[in-house]
Amino acid sequence: MIIVCFGCVVAWASVANAQGRGGADWTTSNGDAQRSSWVRADAKISKETIQKPGFQLLWKMKLKNEPRQLNSLTAPVTLERLIGYRGFRMLGFVGGSSDSIFVIDTDLGRMEWEKQLTSATPAQVASLECPGGMTANVTRPTITAMLSLTGAPGPGGGFGRSGPAKSAVGEPGKGAVTLALISSAASGAAPRPNPANPPGGQFGRGAPNLVYALSGAGMLHFMHVSNGADYKPPAPFLPPNANAHGLIVIDNVAYVVTEGSCGGTPNGVWALDIATGQVTTWKADIAGLAGPAFDADGTLYVTTGSGGELPNSLVALEPKTLKVKGWYKAGNQEFTSSPVIFEYKGKTLIAAGAKDGRVHLLDGANLGGADHQTALFTTPASSKASGAGTTAPGALASWQDASGARWILAPVVGAQTADLGFKSAVTNGAVVAWKLVEQNGAPALQPAWASRDLVSPLPPTIVNGVAFVTSSGEFRASDGKMTAAERARRSSGAVLYALDGETGKELWNSGTTIASFTRGAALSGGMGQIYLTTYDGMIYAFGFPMEH
Repeated sequence: MIIVCFGCVVAWASVANAQGRGGADWTTSNGDAQRSSWVRADAKISKETIQKPGFQLLWKMKLKNEPRQLNSLTAPVTLERLIGYRGFRMLGFVGGSSDSIFVIDTDLGRMEWEKQLTSATPAQVASLECPGGMTANVTRPTITAMLSLTGAPGPGGGFGRSGPAKSAVGEPGKGAVTLALISSAASGAAPRPNPANPPGGQFGRGAPNLVYALSGAGMLHFMHVSNGADYKPPAPFLPPNANAHGLIVIDNVAYVVTEGSCGGTPNGVWALDIATGQVTTWKADIAGLAGPAFDADGTLYVTTGSGGELPNSLVALEPKTLKVKGWYKAGNQEFTSSPVIFEYKGKTLIAAGAKDGRVHLLDGANLGGADHQTALFTTPASSKASGAGTTAPGALASWQDASGARWILAPVVGAQTADLGFKSAVTNGAVVAWKLVEQNGAPALQPAWASRDLVSPLPPTIVNGVAFVTSSGEFRASDGKMTAAERARRSSGAVLYALDGETGKELWNSGTTIASFTRGAALSGGMGQIYLTTYDGMIYAFGFPMEH
């Protein structure tokens, strides 16, 4: 293991809002249950500070992971504060394609613990579509509550640590201080259960604080965040060698989606009741990278491609049972992105991208169930968005600025921007931003800005008004006979850019810092840092050095 660390400091302590409520923690794929990829506020990262000297590579680390085809490391999910016998830690949890879990102290850039999942996986002939090994992200319990910017702290009180590091220990004979006690002391109230977990709450007295991972053998692992010890034996969830993504745990139920019919696994949405071990499946051709998105009531939404049940549709499913509640069909155009959900004027709106380049905007309360419905709004189609394997955005991002305006961001590949209504001409691809406006009393998406030319761009992440976009460097081709090794050789190093989320103005870039390419949903952030994982087994952390 090779570690390079810049500006590292000792462990820290801070008091912030509960995870999953627009605060510090990135708990699952695309950050939250709505799949917004939005960190609402941050004490250090802003459009003003990132233009000043100081934002830099903090550390990079080589992890002991062997790629499977083009799969390597997942984006880290984070725990803003772990309080144990060694004091306070901020942890990042990374999944490896070789069925490994890596947990990093993200302040110090050092390994906290690592674990090889031991459940045996039957051998298979791997392919690009069915790489085997761990394909889904690691996750922590996530809640469904949605917050607008009004739910964030007031001026100067953004989430994230801004002071020097501290530490804490328990009273003699009482063991380490607990997070429940710290929370109580900060608020003056009794410990409050977190609805993301079973009775007792994740941070309540006696309740476990867990991280979850889905192995290539299809077993869901339940591990203590502090040391990786099993909380209970792994539970059967999927058949072995499935290609799964979008793992999320809500109200003690784990959800994931499968694609490619890998290992003979039916494509669809899967739910595991953690308390009973019961597995439920809704079979369909699920689209996108991020998995199901959830509204505040726990209803989950997925998009579908051209095959299976309810093709080319956005579908609402009941939690746990996965019974169909309603759907919207996008004509003969298949969806290619996971949904993103947000609140707008008291309504739950949903956006999703289709293969023809359109973004469909829908009212979650009026999906109906007929095959011919009208969306609230659809953006223009692109005549250049028909090439196989070149048009899928995979996932969208959504955020709200300080004025209350709502934004939708998406990666596009190739020369689509002019067709989509943007005053920009790119060759390889870009990240584009639509602004939600009112037209004749109805919501509409207005083209706002497009980024510079990017090679195989990834879905962006927005931190406190700063849009982090990635030129992934991945060589993509529609030639199914080209091997993963050849694609890797023809790829180039990724570049991370920080843009003004309202104008698209470039504020910073990583230059030649990143040596290898990246793919999928490899970006996450929070607590003053942004993380990127790459094909060669490296994780990079960018941010501002902490004060001593």
